[in-house]
Amino acid sequence: VFCAMGWACWKTYLGRPERDSNRQLAMSVLGGGLSEARHHEDALSVKEADFATRRRIGVSEHNLLSVQSNLASTYEMLG
Repeated sequence: VFCAMGWACWKTYLGRPERDSNRQLAMSVLGGGLSEARHHEDALSVKEADFATRRRIGVSEHNLLSVQSNLASTYEMLG
């Protein structure tokens, strides 16, 4: 269910600007949903894109560290 909600969020907010907080949240929800569904390779791609986007638009260091933590968890799941 979480994975389906992630895709629905992403489809809804994809057309918004990168700086839009709903778009950023949708990408996070999609990455988390893919992880919950054990689609770790797909989750990794989404989370890497999320990190790159957030770094490019200049979010806070705290925000970047949170995304990096999610990335690290995904790498751990992949072994």
